[in-house]
Amino acid sequence: MSAPSIEDRFAIIDLTVAYCWALDTRDWVALDDVFVPDATAALGRPQVHGAAAIKAMVSAVLTPLDDSQHIVANHQVAVDGDNATCRCYFHAQHIKRGLLDGDNFIVSGRYEDTLRRTPAGWRITHRDLVVMWTEGNPLVVRPAPPV
Repeated sequence: MSAPSIEDRFAIIDLTVAYCWALDTRDWVALDDVFVPDATAALGRPQVHGAAAIKAMVSAVLTPLDDSQHIVANHQVAVDGDNATCRCYFHAQHIKRGLLDGDNFIVSGRYEDTLRRTPAGWRITHRDLVVMWTEGNPLVVRPAPPV
């Protein structure tokens, strides 16, 4: 791996930011510009295979929420030809009003990504979400039990 060009570095960082905006605006179609179609991800749950499965997982968790805010920072990017790695810290707040044990759940940790340069630009081929700490009510991000 080598130091990336400034263009590659910004493109990869912008990709991690685009992921956050897609989640927080519930724009699941925008995730097609973040992941390759056969991407894999371990996002705090068992690993899923395929961009469609990633979109289904994040939409199932986030759609019921009143709001969320995902922030990324401290990116480390390395490029080797048309392959790259990126790791960055994330801080994600999730809000679902009216729950008995609290309306907020915060998750903080890091994303560890592998990426590939495609004709359409950099795309994530695999994402690991590594939780470092949480605070608040974890029921905020869990589906309500059936009644």
